[in-house]
Amino acid sequence: MILSFFSSKSRNLLARAFHSGKRFLNPSSGDIVFRAICVNLKHRRWSVLERLSPKLTSSLVSRVVCEFQNSPQLALDFYNWVGGLFPHSLDSCCTLVHVLVKSRRFDEALFLLRNLITEEGTPPLMLLEVLIESYGRCCSSIAAFDALVRACTQVGDTEGAYDVIYNLRSRGCFITIHAWNNFLNHLVQLNEIDRFWNLYRGMGSFGYMENVNTFNLVIYALCKECRLVEAISVLYRMMKGGIFPNVVSFNIIIDAACKIGNLGLFLKLFKKMTMMSGDFVWPNSVTYNSIINGFCKNGKLLLAEEMLHKMVKTGIEPSVRTYATLIDGYARWGSLEEALRLCDVMVERGLVPNNVVYNSILHWFYREGSIEEASLLLADMIDKHICPDQYSYAILTKGLCRNGYLTEALKLHSQILEHNLIQDSFSHNILLNYICKRKNMAVAKQLLGSMITRGLAPDVYTYGTVIDGYCKLGNTNDALQIFDWMIKMDEKPNLTIYNSVINGLCKMASIDAVEYIVDELRKRRLFDATTFNTLISGYCTGGQIDKVFNLIIEMKSLGISANRVTYNTLINLLCKCGCEEEAKELMKMMIVQGIHPDFVTYTTLVTHFIKTCSPDEVIALHDYMILKGVVPHQKTYDTVVAPLLLEEGRKKKS
Repeated sequence: MILSFFSSKSRNLLARAFHSGKRFLNPSSGDIVFRAICVNLKHRRWSVLERLSPKLTSSLVSRVVCEFQNSPQLALDFYNWVGGLFPHSLDSCCTLVHVLVKSRRFDEALFLLRNLITEEGTPPLMLLEVLIESYGRCCSSIAAFDALVRACTQVGDTEGAYDVIYNLRSRGCFITIHAWNNFLNHLVQLNEIDRFWNLYRGMGSFGYMENVNTFNLVIYALCKECRLVEAISVLYRMMKGGIFPNVVSFNIIIDAACKIGNLGLFLKLFKKMTMMSGDFVWPNSVTYNSIINGFCKNGKLLLAEEMLHKMVKTGIEPSVRTYATLIDGYARWGSLEEALRLCDVMVERGLVPNNVVYNSILHWFYREGSIEEASLLLADMIDKHICPDQYSYAILTKGLCRNGYLTEALKLHSQILEHNLIQDSFSHNILLNYICKRKNMAVAKQLLGSMITRGLAPDVYTYGTVIDGYCKLGNTNDALQIFDWMIKMDEKPNLTIYNSVINGLCKMASIDAVEYIVDELRKRRLFDATTFNTLISGYCTGGQIDKVFNLIIEMKSLGISANRVTYNTLINLLCKCGCEEEAKELMKMMIVQGIHPDFVTYTTLVTHFIKTCSPDEVIALHDYMILKGVVPHQKTYDTVVAPLLLEEGRKKKS
């Protein structure tokens, strides 16, 4: 009876509503859990969610995160809460990335992506696939793919970023110009300039239009190659295309001109930047700091301080960095009093000197041998609660060693170690260098051992210093022991270390072992003039003359030029073989090649000529070398040449 009050259309609608209600009354268990989670998450009822946690699945987590994309903090809190229960699936991770990117929480999205790449070891292309799969479900934006490219560059995965860009391109999808610029910037920072140009040229074919940041990268790349005139032409190309350069555009060129000492160019740009940009760009603090740095590096300290006054007049407040540059400039050019005066000026302006300022003055005090002043400055630094950093300790260590206070440097080093203030091998390397120069290899080995015990990884320089120290003392077995230790620690020896080992083995007359190492270096094309000079010296000592000349021929075929050491070794060899005239001709050839003979050349020739030649020939040889600018070895001159000159003087008088 009741139905008779409704039309047939109304009855159909009611029937549909009834059946729909039946479906609503009988939802799937997954839907019930999903709705329960959403309701309780909305009210942050974590205790209720705890009871529901056994029913959670990875797909359900992704669904909840996506549901709360308009409340990204709740989505993130839920994601973190689930992470304490079980590992996330890649799908839920990528869903959260979409939610964070849509809400413009890029830093958190990047943190998540970096963690997936570095900590979880997820390949960027796998991440891309899941991001694409979840893209539509989250109604996301292309910025999610930009974030992936940026995350790759931030963790140093250049190839990963490249693969993502070109995989998207093959699908007909493109990253934005911002991500493209990020990748180009990454290449410039890595100094992969050729690759930068190849990709930049391909931008046009991909349909990209450069913006001001792209042009700034082009300017930066040109400046890295010292093509400053071309960099300036880019400024005009920008303006011609309707893109106004910003202050960064000018600052890049000014800074590059300052670094190469082109004072005229950076001053011209500084004066014309406002006019060139149509009153759009004015110098900022970075501009002034670059110019002050340029003047300081070229010793133009009065001009640098004049620029500081100009900076203040224009209303730009100098920073600690501004004063640090000037202070270092004055100290570098020997005006420590002026550097200290500027420190006072800086404090009067309400700026507190930082580690950079103190480190700079400490360094130059030690260079000047002003130990007492350096100690007072260090005390002042500590009184002002400015904690010394790694560079401070390195400066202290080097300063004490350089001025002959090695014992004090070792005591300081022990104190620093006790307080866990050293976190790398830098200070150790400085100390090791001086200890090895003092030939105290027992202490050097002990210091190396303490580094490893304290969990500080020695680097190539650390091992190289100790190996070279042993080799110079003729303790080649100890050097080889350290060499083996280095290999076991997965540290790859460089050419300097190989040359030290070759030198040590030559001193032991272990020519077979030397030849084996050199053959291995030949295969890797890892050698230089020092490698061959050392082997030549070894052959000379062993009397293997034929092999010496074969090596000379090989050096020439490999494009390795003979240097002073090569000539001195060959001259010594010829003299020992009784070929003094040939040795003298070789010295003349050395001079023609533009290689200046030194006191070793002088001593070798004079001591051999005195045995087989007349006094007149020895004096003539001495005079010839003096005219060519050779400084004689004092002992050789006093014992050999001076008596001959005295005798010749007596003969002339008589």
